[in-house]
Amino acid sequence: MTQSNNNELSMLVVTISLLTLAIVWFKYKLSYSSNGAPPLPPGPRSFPIVGYLPFLSPDLHKHFTSMAHTYGPIFKFKLGSKLHVVINTPELAKVVVRDQDEIFSNRDQSSAVLAITYGGQDMIFSRNNDNWRKLRMIFVHEVLSNKNLEASGSFRRDEVPKAVKKVFAKIGSVTNIREVAFATETNVLTRTIWENTSNEDMKRRNLGAEIDMVASNVVKILGRVNLSDFWPSLACFDLQGVERDMKMQRHELDKLFTSIIEDRIETNSKRLHDEVESEGKKDFLQILLDHKNKKDGTSLSMTQIKALLLDVMLAGTETTATTVEWVMASIMRDHNIMKKVQEELVEIVGLNNIVEESHLPKLKYLDATIKETLRLYPILPLLLPRSPSKTCIVGRYTIPKGCTVILNVWSIHRDPLYWENPMEFNPERFMTGKWDYKGNNLVYFPFGSGRRICAGIPLAEKMLMYILASLLHSFDWSLPEGEEHDLTEIFGIALKKQKPLIAIPSQRLLDMNLYM
Repeated sequence: MTQSNNNELSMLVVTISLLTLAIVWFKYKLSYSSNGAPPLPPGPRSFPIVGYLPFLSPDLHKHFTSMAHTYGPIFKFKLGSKLHVVINTPELAKVVVRDQDEIFSNRDQSSAVLAITYGGQDMIFSRNNDNWRKLRMIFVHEVLSNKNLEASGSFRRDEVPKAVKKVFAKIGSVTNIREVAFATETNVLTRTIWENTSNEDMKRRNLGAEIDMVASNVVKILGRVNLSDFWPSLACFDLQGVERDMKMQRHELDKLFTSIIEDRIETNSKRLHDEVESEGKKDFLQILLDHKNKKDGTSLSMTQIKALLLDVMLAGTETTATTVEWVMASIMRDHNIMKKVQEELVEIVGLNNIVEESHLPKLKYLDATIKETLRLYPILPLLLPRSPSKTCIVGRYTIPKGCTVILNVWSIHRDPLYWENPMEFNPERFMTGKWDYKGNNLVYFPFGSGRRICAGIPLAEKMLMYILASLLHSFDWSLPEGEEHDLTEIFGIALKKQKPLIAIPSQRLLDMNLYM
């Protein structure tokens, strides 16, 4: 080999070495900022522009759990230009919902969310700001106060027996469990919200069917992949029509709310003109309207009132009905669990009585069964995504401001590190120790935790127990001939049964008059 060739070879080696060092240095600079900040979480490789989007499966909760086995309990991926971070352990979840709760209290607002919530003016999806704090304070301390929950008990005591009576009329024929639960919950909520309306048309309409249709459409639209969320610069074009479709659903609800509100304002005006005092308790709508012109910092605009009504009607009905269906399906699948639930009901209620709300706190096994159902089938398997208000550190990794943070509660609820035989449906695990829905024990938080925990838990818990106890005490249940138990789930913003639970009721109580 000539001297010239040796020199060229040496130069090539030096060049390659320098390029290698430059690449290593560049990767180092990407992982660590100039001030020595920790790196971003690990994650998969992805394509330019589209990111990891082509690799995502429809069952995101399962897909993220699988990714955690590869990349660790916290990992990142990009969809378009948007960075996502997924958290899969209670220890890291605690940093988000407890230690740095203030930073992570903003919701990640998709185009569909902004469309249905009047631009994020509701309580569930609002940013962590003065508007959210005001709405939450009014909702928790006035609408869902112990006094108001007790006052609305008459609606529950009226509507749940009505549901039992309707099911009794279908003895021996097929019954859609979710439809029964949804209609019952809707009737309770509509009476709680605007019981004092004078609009006879509203009283005659089948609001349950109307709201069910809109709620189902909203959930479907929220679950659609929307390019505008991954490339915000495209949002103005609404390429897939997601924003358009969601605004159509909001328009349907808006017409309903406007009619009810205008009727109430007119009624209030007549009472004021005639100097007639309104008698009886205030319903939810009147509580909100009383805040419309307040001067103490708690005033509400008409849009905010509608946004709150929307939160209650959509979230309240959808989550309760879906949970009732999952619980009934889980119980019916296991004869021993069904037997224990019904034996407890016989002991506490008796076959010569119907279920009353006073019985509910004593139904420990049914309560444990509901909790076990929500462990395996949390209604929001990824909860609602959060977005940090500033860059921070979680688990030795940098979490950039404005990214999307996802808590995979589905994965945490099934992790063998925290649950013995996690795939087994075993209500007994909730019979010992202190278990609740308050999100204090972060191995179990189906309704979230921290300041953004679901505000409607007290009412939801009452309705779940009351509807389920009444259906299971009043009837024996079986599947139609030839049908098999199917707990296949379908992922969306809410985790639903892929196949609706259709069951056949038969009389259980001794006295037929108890059904009348």
